[in-house]
Amino acid sequence: MQLDAHRRQPIHVVYGGAHLFKADTAARLGSTALKVLDEYAPDAPTLGWVLGISPEAADRVYARVRDKLQREAVEDFRLDFEDGYGNRPDAEEDGHAESAAAEVAAGANSGTLPPFIGIRIKNLGHELRDRALRTAQLFIGRLVKEAGGRLPANFVVTLPKITARAQVSALADAFDALEAAHDLPAGSLRMELMVETPYSIFDDRGAVALPGLIQEGRGRVVAAHFGTYDYTASLGITAAHQHMRHAVCDFARGVMQVALAGHDVWMSDGATNVLPVPLHRAAAGHTLTAAQATENRSAVHRAWRHHYDDIRHSLVNGFYQGWDLHPAQLVTRYAAVYAFFLESLDAASERLLNFIAKAAQATLVGEIFDDAATGQGLLNFFLRAVNCGAVPEQEIGRLTGLTLDELRSGSFVKIVRGRRT
Repeated sequence: MQLDAHRRQPIHVVYGGAHLFKADTAARLGSTALKVLDEYAPDAPTLGWVLGISPEAADRVYARVRDKLQREAVEDFRLDFEDGYGNRPDAEEDGHAESAAAEVAAGANSGTLPPFIGIRIKNLGHELRDRALRTAQLFIGRLVKEAGGRLPANFVVTLPKITARAQVSALADAFDALEAAHDLPAGSLRMELMVETPYSIFDDRGAVALPGLIQEGRGRVVAAHFGTYDYTASLGITAAHQHMRHAVCDFARGVMQVALAGHDVWMSDGATNVLPVPLHRAAAGHTLTAAQATENRSAVHRAWRHHYDDIRHSLVNGFYQGWDLHPAQLVTRYAAVYAFFLESLDAASERLLNFIAKAAQATLVGEIFDDAATGQGLLNFFLRAVNCGAVPEQEIGRLTGLTLDELRSGSFVKIVRGRRT
């Protein structure tokens, strides 16, 4: 998929029950993540040893992780009215839709929201359609009212468990009505599609489903998120083998990549459900034994490595965003992304510098032979590295020989043509 260099894609989205969200949730998640980092990886060598990060990169990765958790711990948050919320009496969900919207508005007004925010409603199948649409209507209506007639920046609604094209068009119709009712600019309500049913990969005629689903969104679809556990369960895979790196997940993600090539639609991978939580907690007035403390450390470290390896698998396969379910996973989210880019930075820099200097003619650096397609891949590497914060903008000129405007053009061909004129 061609990267839109002018839009920042968050590297994760944190899902949490909508009824639990508060205006300062992002800051509190960051504080919790820092406490876990201090307790279980208080220095760079420890984090590097746990995650298998090379000693050469560990110091830089650790410093960036700590800075990120202090400065902007959460990039995207999804208030969940689906799996993370459950089925509740209508009056209760009505109340939570209103109160959660008020908290989001308070965060928008006080500047405490993450850069991206949104809600996940229930699916639009026959049983839950009315409930899902009512939640969206109540939430958006209250949010706009409390936020002075505006939506927060980068607000989206996530649509899960799609089993028919009409479900996407129904949400688009609802958005049309909401924009008219609340005097919002046309097209300002955007949606994400969950890819977690067989239908969302291949439709009932055997055709790839995603292009049709995006068409039904009428320009409102900005992302497609893979749902690991619903998808594997729908294929009859037992719980013990439902995980991010299963072969059926790789197949589905490959279909997503091909189907979305050429579309300005982000892709996100799913979540790791092995959480980095301690096994033992000390009762009031007591402390853990040495053995219990050791078991806690081992449990957190194992879960961190599992999460880290899942993220690396996603990154290697071209998925630069994923889900996080627990604040302690923020540590490994940022560590994995930063390490992925920093470990390859020097080699990628040398290759791109040579490639640009020779104006898109084939070039040989060491044992690596680059052609024009690889040149675009190297450019995409630096675009992603800057967008995720692994490489500061001010270092781009030194590393690549490009201006920031050239990099953000997103096109290797345009850069070469511009330098030939």
